[in-house]
Amino acid sequence: MKLAVLFSGGKDSYLALQYASNEHEIPCLLTLQSKKEDSWMFHTPAIEWVKLQAEAMGINHLTKKTSGIKEEELGDLKNIIRSAVSKYSIEGIVTGAIASVYQSTRIQKICNDLDIWCFNPLWQMPQRDILQELLSNNIESIITGVAAEPFDDSWLGRSIDLECVDHLMALESSHRINPAGEGGEIESFVINAPLFTKSITVAKTQKLYSNYSGRLEIQEAFLK
Repeated sequence: MKLAVLFSGGKDSYLALQYASNEHEIPCLLTLQSKKEDSWMFHTPAIEWVKLQAEAMGINHLTKKTSGIKEEELGDLKNIIRSAVSKYSIEGIVTGAIASVYQSTRIQKICNDLDIWCFNPLWQMPQRDILQELLSNNIESIITGVAAEPFDDSWLGRSIDLECVDHLMALESSHRINPAGEGGEIESFVINAPLFTKSITVAKTQKLYSNYSGRLEIQEAFLK
């Protein structure tokens, strides 16, 4: 089938893309750029750099800005999916949803309205398994957002490698966090992966952080 991927640039949307590409054709990625950092539906850190990831993978990329206003942003999502149906004849949508019923039910309704398939390959996957999949598939990503105790600003820009994964799993026990960040504790950005023909070098960043919440603003990045 021809499937479009709702793609934020983070580890979960990339992993969903890789799973889906094993059996389906992926003619395009779809990215919503929210004007609100705390969008109910969409990942926001480093979202403007998804274009580099699309280029690195050689996949067409459709983007659309959205106000980020709760529920209204769903209209923008429906419009970009409708554009993908028209332009690339897609038959379904792939999401990186793991446990968010709020997101999954709303995307499913849009797909039902447009009579296309909604595929959630990571749904209900244990979060420890997701982290292990990143390591076993050599998916390189960095942390671009944190929003929970005990994350300080040293986590921003940190590579999600074996040491980081071990640390996250330890924090699951000590602080009851979701180790893969499903509760919004961490956000990520993939810089290299099996589907990439070039890696992304992040050359300049700025950390914006206060009271266990922060984001890594990527100011310069390029393909290598």
